Amino acid sequence: MSEDKDVKAPEIQDTVESSEKAPVEAADAVKPKKGKKIFRVVLVLALIVLTCVVIHLADLLLRPKYMGDVTEGALTAEYYEAYGDHDVLFVGDCEVYENFSTVQLWREFGINSFIRGGAQQLVWQSYYLLEDALRYETPDVVVFNVLSLMYNEPQNEAYNRMALDGMRWSKTKWDAINASMCEGENMLEYIFPILRYHSRWNELTSDDFKYWFKKDLVSFNGYYLRTEIMPAGEFPPPRTLADTNFGDKAMKYLDKMTELCKEKGIKLVLIKSPSLYPHWYDEWDANMEKYAEEHGIEYINMLKIAESEIGIDYSLDTYDAGLHMNVTGAEKCSSYLGRFLVEKYGLKNHHDDPAMSEYWAEVEKRYDEAKGQK
Repeated sequence: MSEDKDVKAPEIQDTVESSEKAPVEAADAVKPKKGKKIFRVVLVLALIVLTCVVIHLADLLLRPKYMGDVTEGALTAEYYEAYGDHDVLFVGDCEVYENFSTVQLWREFGINSFIRGGAQQLVWQSYYLLEDALRYETPDVVVFNVLSLMYNEPQNEAYNRMALDGMRWSKTKWDAINASMCEGENMLEYIFPILRYHSRWNELTSDDFKYWFKKDLVSFNGYYLRTEIMPAGEFPPPRTLADTNFGDKAMKYLDKMTELCKEKGIKLVLIKSPSLYPHWYDEWDANMEKYAEEHGIEYINMLKIAESEIGIDYSLDTYDAGLHMNVTGAEKCSSYLGRFLVEKYGLKNHHDDPAMSEYWAEVEKRYDEAKGQK
């Protein structure tokens, strides 16, 4: 019996040793499989990230840069680069960004201002650009030019893009796009501009590469400076209006702007700048006077007093035959409006603010160079 036990003992021992080694060997076999799985996951994630980076870079390259002949499309984004805490924000179309000099407001009155304007900027776009600005600051005064009330529906995708592409993403931008889209436009192409601009690859110029990541400033706190002189000319006779009231959508957004300013404790000033065309009807003027009176806000028709009080000379102060002011005309408009704002609302002179003065010194330098001064 003892001999049998002695013979079987090694076999039992081998079995025990084998059973102890089996889990270890199995674990070792699993490790490479897990390692391969992790590697594949990391590789997939890396490819996804790389694809997103390539698409983003292509998107930036293919977007219009607005650094050539049509620079107005660069205006919207420049707001985010400016020194904040503005006393005055302008919103509106070309009758603000070409007719008022923010530099003149600073030099003469120490007013820190910015113009959030754009080409054919519609009233709802002005409203949402104001709403967007109020995410960052609360100005003392908002100035809105009323000419755009003549439009009650979206007009043109190209102008929509110039106004909206430069906005930072937020619910406000989403709402602005929804209010502005023309037939055939869709939100997805605003969210992913490459879907709209992918076909520009064969139109790319050296400017697209030069301004791929960084653009030059084209304005002076939103003011678009022009130095040319073209005296005012003849305009076609104004057409007869079938309805002298502004449209429901346009007035809805003027109401929203008025309510927003009251809610934030901001003084709203409505203006009609002294551009001669498009025609500003007496009936429209009367509507604005009535609206301002009903809502307890200011309305200034600068067209009526352009020559008598502002000092505009339409043979010298316009660069395109009376449609917009050149720099001399814009400075005159700004002097008049700045004086009104200081006297009416007691705006503070910030010339003794070192940081603000340093910022404006750089703006003034560029401004004077653009005017041809040394």
